[in-house]
Amino acid sequence: MQQAASAFSPPAPALTPAPSERRGWQARFDAFKARRVVIDMTRGKPCTEQVALSDAMLEWPGLGGYRTQEGGDARNYYGSPQGLLEARTLFAAMLDAPPEQVAVANNSSLSLMHDMIVYALLHGVPGGDAPWQAKRTKFLCPVPGYDRHFAICEAFGIEMVPVPMTGRGPDMAAVETLVRDPQVKGMWCVPVYSNPTGETYAPEVVEHLARMATAAPDFRIFWDNAYAAHHITDQEESVPGILALAAQAGHPDRPLVFGSTSKITFAGGGLGLMAASPANMAWYVRHAGIRSIGPDKLNQLRHVRLLRDRDGLRAHMARHRAILAPKFALVEAVLQRELAGRGLANWTTPRGGYFVSLQVREGCARRVVALARDLGIALVPAGKAFPLGNDPHDSHLRLAPSFPTLQELERAMEGICLSILLATTEEPLP
Repeated sequence: MQQAASAFSPPAPALTPAPSERRGWQARFDAFKARRVVIDMTRGKPCTEQVALSDAMLEWPGLGGYRTQEGGDARNYYGSPQGLLEARTLFAAMLDAPPEQVAVANNSSLSLMHDMIVYALLHGVPGGDAPWQAKRTKFLCPVPGYDRHFAICEAFGIEMVPVPMTGRGPDMAAVETLVRDPQVKGMWCVPVYSNPTGETYAPEVVEHLARMATAAPDFRIFWDNAYAAHHITDQEESVPGILALAAQAGHPDRPLVFGSTSKITFAGGGLGLMAASPANMAWYVRHAGIRSIGPDKLNQLRHVRLLRDRDGLRAHMARHRAILAPKFALVEAVLQRELAGRGLANWTTPRGGYFVSLQVREGCARRVVALARDLGIALVPAGKAFPLGNDPHDSHLRLAPSFPTLQELERAMEGICLSILLATTEEPLP
């Protein structure tokens, strides 16, 4: 349908279907249910073909392949909690930071984000005069947003303040007002192909976030650039480097930039990445060095040998794109065929990332999920993209096309569309 902004306004006034048309939808629904399909579209998981792109790593580093570029033995206690220099150099461009301001850790960026919250609650952060206090700490949460970000806040009792997304990033007028509260200590952001809306922050939004005044001197932006390399069209989107912008604006410690290889190599055996100011990086290394001797440097060597350099990473991601692009095109085609022009739903047409954000008529999202479940199609629960699972309009759905095969995806999209058609037109018919 339209680009990302289309998902942020209610669908156009619905066209009332003729009774015969709705009976036809019900007949298709019943026939679909009789097929007894089982399709999981709950999470944005790489499919088997995507994971297989990195299978060469299963044979590395191999006998004798454990030496780093500095001659160190990656099998042993070696190096800094910051990770190997060659790994930091490989991912520096993806994080818009020099290698000395990059850390490469184990598996997931979510673990790094979790640890940054824990360290802030226990010890405070550079620029602050005391540890954060969970019951007096607030985080700004762009919505729809990433449920696992919200789960971290919920786990520690941090109050979450929703901020609407606009199609070009968060509503900065709302952000400006909210950061006048000294209890607002942080903000979640997914700046490129945002989860789940697929939008990329406009340059002026990034600049505004970097330079705005905040009441809390230790305010942090958790800049989760998870999809920076995950393009599914030839119109590759990006944002200005927030670390440099914040430093120029006099707020060098504000951003903590995160990334991972979870959807680049092995989702269960990748690398977590972080970039930060020198002060923040020293703070991280100090606390991480107490938590662990250091990350798995053999795994870092595997990644360096698979991806090699910036060009190698781009070539690898082009192979991912060849697998993912047809799936997103199929989602768009079925949505257009079944729902376009009816006023029952809006959806995004992302250029990257892992999700399609879909908005149905108010009060219908939970019913859509229930009907899809009756057909054997598992969707993420309605409301999951909002703090505490509370979508005040019960209208948002997140579609994750990556994991099913094309054949499964076509069946799933037909079932989802039938569920939308029935759920959004359930008024009594003559």
